[in-house]
Amino acid sequence: MTPIADPPARFSRRRALAVLAAAGATLLTGRPARAAPARWEWRGHAMGADARLILLHPDPSVAREAASACAAEIARLEAEFSLFRADSALSRLNRLGYFDRPGHDLLRLLAEALDFARRTDGAFDPTVQPLWELYAGHFARGPGAGPPPREAIAAATAVVGWRRVAVSAEKITLAPGTRLTLNGIAQGYITDRVADVLRAFGFGNVLIDLGEARALGAGPEDAPWSVGIAERSGDPALFRMLMENCALAVSAPAGTVFEPSGRWHHLFDPATGMPASPWRLVAVRTTDATTADALSTALAVSPPERGRMILRAHPGAKAWGINEEGALRPVVG
Repeated sequence: MTPIADPPARFSRRRALAVLAAAGATLLTGRPARAAPARWEWRGHAMGADARLILLHPDPSVAREAASACAAEIARLEAEFSLFRADSALSRLNRLGYFDRPGHDLLRLLAEALDFARRTDGAFDPTVQPLWELYAGHFARGPGAGPPPREAIAAATAVVGWRRVAVSAEKITLAPGTRLTLNGIAQGYITDRVADVLRAFGFGNVLIDLGEARALGAGPEDAPWSVGIAERSGDPALFRMLMENCALAVSAPAGTVFEPSGRWHHLFDPATGMPASPWRLVAVRTTDATTADALSTALAVSPPERGRMILRAHPGAKAWGINEEGALRPVVG
């Protein structure tokens, strides 16, 4: 099959996966080819990123019904997690500093986010939203003006910290000045919930691409799905990975930058308030997209030794990084 071209990246969300259905993947697996079921594709948006489902099924009406249910699930979860919507549960929480009787998905995802923050010693931190707001606002006013003032960075960093969030079944409370973003984990979570919907419809051969990717079963001709990985949308793939019953997430500084040089980007070290880029790109493959999404964010801001420590705490995950010299290296836990 020919590559599926990615649309232009949105400023608001990183995009580094280019989905390629590899016609020759059977040669890599040694499996005999068999007739592939019909391929059906849905395109839309999820959490500010372009989204795509590739479904292999003989009945187009079933594929359409399943895709419609997936779109409804995406919309339902965006109403919980999206910072693009002023009426979302997360936007309301940030605005008020508390949320009474939060819904199941917000509680579940926030609990997972805080657990990842604990297990990565703060490399992943859902409270970096004040830093995003500072840098985005600063460079929107003057793209060539240099970084924000040190005093402003210090003030934003002072209200960052995952321990500043209190969660119970009855209420979520933020310390004064603290605001949340779930953009480093929510697309993975939504990807996993879409996978649940498709399983309920009986689909066993699907590629879900909502900014993070998840494969259920194999792709065409019973071969693994082939996913090309690039620094930014529209770039050629730097390398490819084969996917079958697994998830893949990528974080790259170049995915979202605040100004043309790319030095000031969206991947913050929560401890310093500064963009961190020990890697040009990090890719994580594991069983579920929620974990892959959070780990790719944490590893992208972590030097190799710290990254290896993080990965050792997640033995089911595998990670690869591209360093500043352009060399692909495994991150070994």
